[in-house]
Amino acid sequence: MADLSAPRTELTLRGILLGVAITLVFTAAQVYLGLKVGLTFATSIPAAVISMALLRAFKTSTIQENNIVQTIASAAGTLSSVIFVLPGLLMIGWWSNVPFLPTFGACAVGGILGVMYTIPLRRALVTNSNLPYPEGVAAAEVLKVGTGSREGAAEGKAGLAAVSMGAIASALFGALAAAKLFAAEVAGYFKFKAGAGASGLGASSSLALMGAGHLMGITVGVAMFAGLFIAWAILVPILTLATPMPDADAATHALTVWKTQVRFLGAGVIGAAAIWTLAKLVAPIIAGLKSALEAAKARKSGGGELPRVEQDIPIGIVGIVSLILMAPAGWFLAHFLAGGPIVSLTAPLVAIGIGYLIVAGLLAAAVCGYMAGLIGSSNSPVSGIAILTVLGASLMVGVVGRGVVGPDVTKALVAFALYATTCVLAVAVVANDNLQDLKTGQLVDATPWKQQVGLVIGVISGAVVIPFVLELLNRSNGFAGAPNLQAISDQPLAAPQATLISTLAKGVLGGDLNWTLLGVGALIGLALVAVDTILRKTSNDRYSLPPLGVGLAIYLPSSVTAPVVVGAVAGWLFEKIVAKDRAAEPAKRLGVLIASGFIVGESLFNVALALLIVTTNKGEPLALPFAPPEHVGMILSLIAAAIVVVGLYRWARKAGAKALEA
Repeated sequence: MADLSAPRTELTLRGILLGVAITLVFTAAQVYLGLKVGLTFATSIPAAVISMALLRAFKTSTIQENNIVQTIASAAGTLSSVIFVLPGLLMIGWWSNVPFLPTFGACAVGGILGVMYTIPLRRALVTNSNLPYPEGVAAAEVLKVGTGSREGAAEGKAGLAAVSMGAIASALFGALAAAKLFAAEVAGYFKFKAGAGASGLGASSSLALMGAGHLMGITVGVAMFAGLFIAWAILVPILTLATPMPDADAATHALTVWKTQVRFLGAGVIGAAAIWTLAKLVAPIIAGLKSALEAAKARKSGGGELPRVEQDIPIGIVGIVSLILMAPAGWFLAHFLAGGPIVSLTAPLVAIGIGYLIVAGLLAAAVCGYMAGLIGSSNSPVSGIAILTVLGASLMVGVVGRGVVGPDVTKALVAFALYATTCVLAVAVVANDNLQDLKTGQLVDATPWKQQVGLVIGVISGAVVIPFVLELLNRSNGFAGAPNLQAISDQPLAAPQATLISTLAKGVLGGDLNWTLLGVGALIGLALVAVDTILRKTSNDRYSLPPLGVGLAIYLPSSVTAPVVVGAVAGWLFEKIVAKDRAAEPAKRLGVLIASGFIVGESLFNVALALLIVTTNKGEPLALPFAPPEHVGMILSLIAAAIVVVGLYRWARKAGAKALEA
């Protein structure tokens, strides 16, 4: 048995530099994907594969050093989820550009607090817990397989090839769409019943979205299909009949009703599903905290030196760092209000903001940490945390701002609520990732305090990158509905999550929130919760219909959710086909890496395209003058996507078999 007290190569300069470099790539990809579709992906596994392939050149590299690299990269990648809120400040007209300092401050302070808040939970929720931590366990398996054996070396090389080929294929796909040779979207809308009602469906021709579907899995894919069906086969037809637009074409009629009515129903479904999920977690979280306190007492009474694999950052340092961070948190909150119409309310608002960051942040960290262990970081309802956080922040800010009159007061109160929500969300999303990484560390005999230092480095790296990428995309594309839109391209990013969060804040503080639609949506959400509960009980947890996935598909555009559903089905079929192979597990892992490559390649291409748009001052700098008609572009993109996906899945099956034989 390995000596768990012995030091080993782990937190190294080369590992830190490699982790930061991977961070730059994945953070840019995550920011773009989140702004386009409202979803992000887990970066631990592709980061681990890239790390293993590159560090294999050093004889002194270890599995623990590779673990530090993926820890840094995944912490930064998950921090990108703050873009679920931040663009709202542009959408309400508070910002016209993304300032570096306030954006960096919210990400860095909230992210480091997310690391600190979850350190006391590690023993209760990781070491002494039977939570499955699906992504943490998967990342550990990849590290174990890829380190220290010929088979692992072969699979490591194949894994790097899988990520690279997926990235190149999706980047080329994106380039052909930007050149107008492929259609960016496949869509069809129609009218019915003497033209009074309308419906239809659209789907982006995006390998990145198909990759996201593969990573989410068939259960979420089926839930999203159910949401698509409810939205476009039931709600849109009924509401277009109730809201006739005789002069509008089918697409305009259907999309207008979806934007103004169906999306609010979807928001209600998301809210109800999130509250139900959080309510189910109250008892396990309380039990986990009790276990943490009991473990601390036992250690104090037992004395002695802790083994290396149980050494966290000391709790005294955790407390001091958390308290010290309240000073910059207060400064950033006050700086945000400086020179604005509610500057007279700075003291009470900053006090509320700091108090909210402490209390809501601690709750969010505990809830997200537990949820990550239960269902995985990617599937955790962070959207629900954001919704509850912005509603709480808006209500408190509204109480303080009551009676203050003047131009733009409401806008300023909404902006402050959004900024405070961003800080708390940074805590939540980092906590969502932190314990998952620490589970990986536990399984590969890592030193917890070194991983926690790596998490802080990852947070700071991500906090530096996010403002630049966000501002680049603001200048190139902008965000739908932003009044100060000065973008060069005429194709603004939807930023669906930020749209929802800012709409809720404006509705609460402006008093014009459509509570009826939200209420009906919440009732639909409760019905879906009942269906999910019955399915789980009658099938012994073999089948489920996650209500949050259904709500997201009602709320997000069909152009986003349809390819995600296709990707989930394609991934499920691939795994069913290879399941009987001797090399089933390596092939499945390579399939996951191809899907990750799809996301990274297309997202990075679009960030590079944004840079080209800003540099050339042209909205479509790659568009060719001899592009084919749109229907031909649709056919070409569908054929190309099918060839690429099937071809790479076949390669993964063969490469998995070769790696096993190596």
